[in-house]
Amino acid sequence: MINVMMIVGTRPELIKCYPVIKALREDEDFNLKLVLTGQHRELLDMMVEDMNISDYINLRIFEDGQSLSDITANALRELDKLECKDYDYCLVQGDTTTVFAGALWAFYNHIKVGHIEAGLRSENIYSPYPEEANRRMVSVLADLNFAPTKRAKENLLREGIDENKIFITGNTVIDALKLNYRADYNFKNEKLKNLPAGKLILMSAHRRENQDHLESIFTAIRDAANKANANVIFPMHLTPKIREAADKYLAESENFILTEPLVYHDMLHLLSKVDLVVTDSGGLQEEAPGFGKPVLVIRRETERPEGIEAGTCKLVGNDYNNIYDNIVKLLEDKDSYEKMAHAVNPYGDGNASIRIREILKERIKNDGPRP
Repeated sequence: MINVMMIVGTRPELIKCYPVIKALREDEDFNLKLVLTGQHRELLDMMVEDMNISDYINLRIFEDGQSLSDITANALRELDKLECKDYDYCLVQGDTTTVFAGALWAFYNHIKVGHIEAGLRSENIYSPYPEEANRRMVSVLADLNFAPTKRAKENLLREGIDENKIFITGNTVIDALKLNYRADYNFKNEKLKNLPAGKLILMSAHRRENQDHLESIFTAIRDAANKANANVIFPMHLTPKIREAADKYLAESENFILTEPLVYHDMLHLLSKVDLVVTDSGGLQEEAPGFGKPVLVIRRETERPEGIEAGTCKLVGNDYNNIYDNIVKLLEDKDSYEKMAHAVNPYGDGNASIRIREILKERIKNDGPRP
């Protein structure tokens, strides 16, 4: 029996871990223990319910006003209270503070670390903050790096990571999309049950580095939507600054639909129906191209350059004019829109979770179980 612990702290992590959880629990060779830190409280609880995930431990470390130091210290402390530490591998996904704390805890307890979605780099350690640093530190601790793309593998090799510890798997977010999309889906959120006709934009914003630029971002999207005669759906992050800016700049616009955060299945199926995505989210940069939807990334750097190079995504930063001009161009210039919409999604074929499972089996077979 291969004993695996998976540590998850946020909604995006759980989305991308769900296919791996499913793959391991369907295989009798694995005993999987799922541990949720609860770094995100409401959003993570919502995701657990929406994806019908059972048999887990929730450490519930969330505190109002928590700092990055609080998250790290609380996660390490609560993880250390777990009675069983006899695992062959600890799996973490992505770049959150939970990911770093989980990998560090596993290292302290001589548990091998498997890093799902390893090797993404923006090359600016402060953007995204603190995620870029988290990814780099976990790479040093990881015994297995599951790189989603060739570029991610090259990043790891350039940093001196042993090639025998790197495996190109594709991105598990595409697995999640394939597992959960249904053509006959009915939205749970009442505001989505009768979507307006015509052009439709999905926007999202939550990153720390954008929170001092919300006026330029929100007004550019608002003004561009008005110019292009488009409607905008904005599931608002729980961060107070985001909500205050939405209330100030967007609430009175009749063509804006402001909603609470969406359950995963609502968001997934909304992606299939919109025309354009404007976001600072990493996951949406990978998911939207799966439905042929162009993505304008309201960031100055991205750790996902594959989408930029493939033409599915475009960096537009947080400058008013650049955001405005690019939205209007895509919605009014058919050739520009079609070029992005028909670009090839570079993030995999939907079998990443199976590859990860088989790599774990093979590595245990070759190396033997944990002493």
